[in-house]
Amino acid sequence: MEKSDQELFVEQVREHHASLRGFVRSLGVNPLWVDDVAQEAFIVAYNRLDEFERDRDFGAWLRGIARNLVINERRKDARRKRILSDNLTDVLLSTSSVPEEEAEELNDRGLAKVNALRDCIQELPEKSLSLIHAKYEQNSSALDIAESLGMKAPAVRKALERLRTSLRKCMEKRIELSSA
Repeated sequence: MEKSDQELFVEQVREHHASLRGFVRSLGVNPLWVDDVAQEAFIVAYNRLDEFERDRDFGAWLRGIARNLVINERRKDARRKRILSDNLTDVLLSTSSVPEEEAEELNDRGLAKVNALRDCIQELPEKSLSLIHAKYEQNSSALDIAESLGMKAPAVRKALERLRTSLRKCMEKRIELSSA
């Protein structure tokens, strides 16, 4: 009696599950997400089972799928990182006291604000840049930042508050100077 594709697939999952998880981990995937990526690879493999040639190595095919999933995730992550300055801009703008009536004017001056922010960030000392990078590019918590930089979490929160204020003032000054 010949086994069905589904039965063969279940056998392959059992045979390759541990090695696939190890492979995914070796690609630098966050340990908290290794199982999810491996499971997604199995789902993709199942959905494309008709594309698999039985004389090929199933494990190699599965690792190729997992590799492509990780590559795609890195691309998505890179796209997110390109717009994180907008996230920081949103935070800085929300800390400024701008009346609702001026919101349209802000949209018109949005590019000037982004450029001013970029210039102001470039002038920051290294430690301040590290804080900004950890908070707004890596989305780290104050506790995580504190541990990595040898600080206390309340000190990190206060430093970030001061940095936001300083950046907002720098931006306002630059925009004022450019419109004068």
